Amino acid sequence: MAREIVINRFGGPEVLQIISKADAAPGAGEIRIRQTAIGVNFTDVHGRRGDYAPLRAMPMPLVLGLEAAGVVEALGEGVERFRIGDRVAYASAPLGAYREVRNFPAARCVLLPASVSDRDAAAVMLKGLTVHMLVRRVFRVVPGTWAVVHSAAGGVGTLAGEWLRALGAHAIGVVGAQDKVPAARAAGYEAVFVRGHDDWPARVRELSAGGAAVVYDPVGRETWEGSLSCLAPRGHLVCYGNSSGLVPPFSVNELRDRGSLSVSWVRFGDYTGTATELQAAAQELFAALAAGTLAAPAPRCVPFEQAAEAHRLLESGRTTGPIVLVP
Repeated sequence: MAREIVINRFGGPEVLQIISKADAAPGAGEIRIRQTAIGVNFTDVHGRRGDYAPLRAMPMPLVLGLEAAGVVEALGEGVERFRIGDRVAYASAPLGAYREVRNFPAARCVLLPASVSDRDAAAVMLKGLTVHMLVRRVFRVVPGTWAVVHSAAGGVGTLAGEWLRALGAHAIGVVGAQDKVPAARAAGYEAVFVRGHDDWPARVRELSAGGAAVVYDPVGRETWEGSLSCLAPRGHLVCYGNSSGLVPPFSVNELRDRGSLSVSWVRFGDYTGTATELQAAAQELFAALAAGTLAAPAPRCVPFEQAAEAHRLLESGRTTGPIVLVP
């Protein structure tokens, strides 16, 4: 028997419940992982709330989570890339990481190098691969690029600041509270502004002498207007979350009138859709960690049975850095 965390209805952190379930043998193409660290991400909060239509259509009980690391315990038919005892990690669908033991598609896993611990992997995989998608794939940053990153003191934001600095970009961070400014500055942002306190769109236009080339925005409704207004002509707004709510409806003509802007709403899974894409992105991420380009942030470890508290911490907006559940 192994424990897993389920929800039987959408709602607040209190809907997270622990049950025990018998282990099952891995199916063809799967590996069974004894999970040692499980990443907690805002995507999980959205899932718990019922913010995503596809999840609302899924049967209950539902197990959340997209990211974990652990040790391979068994191999399904046809699996040749891994061996029992290998340390592996994943950061993708299918949903269901909030488990002590899990069967998972081998093609969606990566082998962990000795230099990356299980807890660091669970803390950095989804966030690090998301940053790789943002700065290397969606909008390929080059030296001198002016880039704005919202939630700059969070898990993705901290890694984005480090990676942008290494790429030679001019990175400006926006945070939700004054006490998050030091963490964002430590991540390498040239300037950091506080949403709701500073006129950050005006300051971005001033510092960049006309506007940023790209804005990376996981906030959504609260920052939509400001993100558009701080872009230079032909600038690109990259939306990859909606922690404050969905962006309001808008006319595509507005992008023309603001200076031929472009907007994309991206999902991490679409940029690591094949095993080849996933492996290539992971290798670049691990190389950046090994070289010191990125510093794996020390995760806040929360006991598995306190998943509700982990969600409360994340939802409060008062945390910096990643949270992992430790079975």
